[in-house]
Parts: sequence; C-alpha cells; structure tokens
Amino acid sequence: MRRRAGLLCGAATALLCALTGAAPSATAAVPDPAPPAAVTQVDIPAGVTAGVAVFDRQTGTFTEQVNSAAQFRSASVVKLLIALDLLWNRTPDSLSAADRSRVDSMLRSSDDNAASYFWSVNGSGAIVDRMVARLGLTDTARPPSTHPGYWGYTALSARATVRIYRWLLDSSPASVRDYVLGNLRQSTRCATDGYDQHFGIAGSFDRPWAVKQGWSGFSSGGCTATAGVVAARSGDGERAADAASVDLARPALHTTGVVGAGDRSVVAVLTLHPTGTAYGKAYSDVGRLTRSLDVPGATRPTGTWIGTWGTGVRVRADATTSATPLTTLPAGVEVLVRCQKRGQEVSVPPYTNDWWAYLPQYGGYMSNIYLATPENQVPGLEVC
Repeated sequence: MRRRAGLLCGAATALLCALTGAAPSATAAVPDPAPPAAVTQVDIPAGVTAGVAVFDRQTGTFTEQVNSAAQFRSASVVKLLIALDLLWNRTPDSLSAADRSRVDSMLRSSDDNAASYFWSVNGSGAIVDRMVARLGLTDTARPPSTHPGYWGYTALSARATVRIYRWLLDSSPASVRDYVLGNLRQSTRCATDGYDQHFGIAGSFDRPWAVKQGWSGFSSGGCTATAGVVAARSGDGERAADAASVDLARPALHTTGVVGAGDRSVVAVLTLHPTGTAYGKAYSDVGRLTRSLDVPGATRPTGTWIGTWGTGVRVRADATTSATPLTTLPAGVEVLVRCQKRGQEVSVPPYTNDWWAYLPQYGGYMSNIYLATPENQVPGLEVC
C-alpha cells in the first residue's frame, strides 16, 4: 500500500508545477547599470514577498530585477559586511588564529556566535554605517534603535547585495576576494545552528558557486533531528512584534552569491513568507523561485524535483535503514532525485515500500515511502 500525495515536478516542468579584500582605504564605488528593458517571468510562489536581482558580469547588465530596491531584514547576509569591515585595510593573513577561525565558521557555516563577537568588538551598527559609505550602498541601514544588538535586523536590498558582491569581485584586494569567496565556496550543508542552508542557489545550480544564505523566524531547519530551537540569538532566529519600516516579523529566507565559471553571475534573492510557514515549505518555494531565474553561466543539475512528507526523514549512505545517516531533511522539502533502486523494505503503517531514491545533492538515499508520489516506484524515473 502506498501513500498518495503531492505532485511530481520535473526540472523541465518546474514552472508548471509551481504553486501559482586589505582593502584600500578609499575605493571607487562600482557603478550601477541601468535596469533591463524588460523583466522576465520570475516564479514567485503565492504569499511570498521577494526582492530579486541577477547581474551578468560578462555583459555588465541585470538579467533579472524584481523589487530589487525593497528593503528586507538581512538575517545572516549581513555577515558579508561584518567580514569585509574586519578585513578593511588589512590582509587575511594578519588575522589572529582565533579571529580567522571565527570568520571561517561565520562565512562557511553561518556561525551566529562569531558574528555576534565581531559585531560587539567592532562597533555594532557602526559596521554597517562604515560599509555603506565605503561601498556606496543604497537601501542599507543599521538595525533599528530598538534592537541595536540584532545584527540580523540590518536593512538590505537585493540590488545592494549585488553591489557588495561586485565590489568583492572587482574592486577588493585579491587576498580579500580569494579568502572571502574561498570560504563561501566551502559552504557547509548544515549551519552551526542545525539549519540546512543549501537551498536556493546551492540547490538550483551545479558548482562552481559561492553562497551566503540567511534565515530568520523558523523553528526547525532539518540537518539534525534536534535542530531548530537554538537560533534565538542576535540574528537569524529572532523575531520582533513591534512595527518597523523593515518587516521584522514574517519568516525570512535569503539566498545570495555568485554562480558559474569565472563567477559570471551575481544572484540575490531575498524573501518573506507568511507567518507560520514551515522551513521546508519556504526552502522549496525559494528553490522554485531561484530555478526560474535567468542566470547566465549557470549549469542546472539533472534529475527530478519531488516533494516529500514526514518529519525527521533521514538520507542514508545506502538503501537500508542500517546505513550511515548523512543528514535529515527539512520537513516537507522538495528534493532532487536522480534515480531509484530497490533496497530494504520500510514500513510506515499502513504503507510499505522497498524502493529508495538517490539524492545527488546529498550523496545518499531516502526511502521512496516519503516521496509525495502515488506509486512505490516513481513512474518515469530511471533505475540506479
């Protein structure tokens, strides 16, 4: 007997299945090109508020701009500014071993404790003020006076995020560029707070890419069975009930970075989701949005995107429950499936299934019983 639920969404039909550096003390700001003459059809799921900007460095033009000047609370994307401020007028090699370890963890695994340390010792909101002036940023401001220690409440827009990356790529000293991007290329699937951070850019495109993600207002993010209620610090996990010009209440999920050979495209997708949205739902919605974008130089992974159900679903090294668990999935998230094979029979009464799906982006298998498809063996999906 097989659970019947959901839709099967292939990569080619994703739209149809969608729910509707030592830096110099003064560096010339990177000029903003004119917006595109026409905006392509970006898939923004129902209920999602998004700010989007995609910049093609080869042509010097934007291929996508949707609400690109709209301000969002930055969540962990502000860690880019924290790192660049720390490295202003100094080389990465000049950092102490402790500080270098903190920066590595902050950029690779979105370490909130590291960000809070640098925020405190380097002037808090003054960090943002300095970087706004240095990079010529628009739509960017320190956290509101009511929440001075909440670095994740820094206001930021998609176009300002693109400008940060363009400065890093084209104007920063090579040592800073290579160090920061080198860390972003080593983004870990699981962040230090237990959230799966390989959504959006990381899930939509094959490497090479470098990403800095952000999330705020969710209770659980996969990766470990107990992950979730550890993010209520001065950044990603905090929410506020007071009114502000920047929405501090709705759950936020952002994907930013560079994509393609030679870091051809800069991508910034900032999103807000309805109150109460589960992390897996937001993760999937940001994935669908990102996959709909015109990103020059990007290579799309092969496979079929399929929804899942259940909580604490494990991805294992082989098609058996005794195989090493690699991670857990955010509840209800869409996954990219490349192929399927028979393995150990799994029972979730009244359902049983001995087919397992291979998830290339996780490098392991999950039981087909948790795929939101009507049959034990996914129709049309090749056998591994």
